[in-house]
Amino acid sequence: MNQQIAIIDLGTNTCNLLIADYSRIKFKIRYQWKEVVKLGKSGMDNNLLTQDGLERTILAISKHLARIRKYYPQEIVIIATSAIREAANRDWFAQEVKARTGLELQIVSGEKEADLIFKGVKLAFGKIDDHSLILDIGGGSNEFILTESGIPVWKESFPLGMARIIEQIPPSDPITGEEIRLMQYWFESRLETLWTRLQHIDISMLIGCSGAFDTVADLIDQTDAGTQTRIRQEIKMNDFYRIYEQLVSSTTAQRMKMKGMESIRIEMIVPSVIFIKMILERLNIRQIYQTDFALREGVLYERIFH
Repeated sequence: MNQQIAIIDLGTNTCNLLIADYSRIKFKIRYQWKEVVKLGKSGMDNNLLTQDGLERTILAISKHLARIRKYYPQEIVIIATSAIREAANRDWFAQEVKARTGLELQIVSGEKEADLIFKGVKLAFGKIDDHSLILDIGGGSNEFILTESGIPVWKESFPLGMARIIEQIPPSDPITGEEIRLMQYWFESRLETLWTRLQHIDISMLIGCSGAFDTVADLIDQTDAGTQTRIRQEIKMNDFYRIYEQLVSSTTAQRMKMKGMESIRIEMIVPSVIFIKMILERLNIRQIYQTDFALREGVLYERIFH
């Protein structure tokens, strides 16, 4: 393996780092880490990135660069997604990042983000079953990809991330039944193109590739957050519904003590599982798989199979 790449995925809530070696067809992940940035804090509703959010981002990137210096990548890529591409002041933000870190933000479209997520899942699964529905739940947006014959036949990014709904419908502690119904309606009424596209399709499985699915798997397995790497793991339906009931009836204090709960997910895991449950029931899905592979691994896929 004669090439090395460092990939930074700057999302709405977290700034994720992946360092990997690769050559034709082969790869080896050398290092992974994440830093909290919470770009949606105090600005998601009016689509403005804040100075505080910028400072958290600069700090996170600087920490990642210190880690990268222990390796020797030929390339450092930094991808920016929903919170930045939707922001009215994204040019200011990108210029500040470039001036203070030396890195050029690649601000990708929702379609490109979905494409990279698909490629990351393909790297994990190899062969993807027909009519699998890939879902990446983010703080700013959610990406859906429908597959057939191993390729994406439809993909769309919806600006319905978990940081957005928490601003729209601030949940009680614990969340109330009425707030759950409001969240379900808020999501469902904004996914009309998804329902239309899938109305005559029998979805074979839901493939979840995001922090929310990782947390659900950690809670089921009772493993400390971030300690287990899963390329592909089935989430049994009864396990999902058990964790769902546990989460929607829990307080913030109770979630903080749950084994497998990552601190960044404490607030957003409840709307995440409400969203997942709504998708499962609306589309009558009976099988869920989880993978750690997503956007960063999609960038790696493009380098391997260019």
